[in-house]
Amino acid sequence: MPKFTIGGAKDMPKVLGLFNDQEAAKSAISSIKDLGISEDKISLVAKNGEDQDIEAGAEMGAEGQNLVDGTTTGGAIGGVAGVLASAGLLAIPGLGPVLAAGPIAAGLTGAAAGGVTGGLVDYGIDQQEGERYAGEVEGGNILVAVEDTEQEKINDIAAKLKDAGSYDVATH
Repeated sequence: MPKFTIGGAKDMPKVLGLFNDQEAAKSAISSIKDLGISEDKISLVAKNGEDQDIEAGAEMGAEGQNLVDGTTTGGAIGGVAGVLASAGLLAIPGLGPVLAAGPIAAGLTGAAAGGVTGGLVDYGIDQQEGERYAGEVEGGNILVAVEDTEQEKINDIAAKLKDAGSYDVATH
């Protein structure tokens, strides 16, 4: 029986991709959804461009932000968030507002003290890789992660991430 955690199944195959462009990340998520992957298997983590005071676990909806139509002001990444209905802003100690969606978001909510690294470890990523991905998010890049039980689908997802412009794609 698989071991489940707050952030999803630790032993379920996953593919992670990093993007430095919102449109590329949005395109990747759309392509993955076109493969028949449900939103509850797609995660997104990105640092919000705004310096805002947001309570941990708060839904995205601060002034100037609208998940429904994907619009934001001041450089936040609402356009990407609009692709995933579950996206919300979380306050991560030491990092500030982070946009998160999917199984990783649940882990981030429960692991606020551990930050993005702790959420990724809960998701099934080893500590060293979790720290690396957390550093990428802190640097302003967008992390898209997808889990599925079928290795063939994981390979297709990895190809979609690469095709959309991910500069770093890895399976775990």
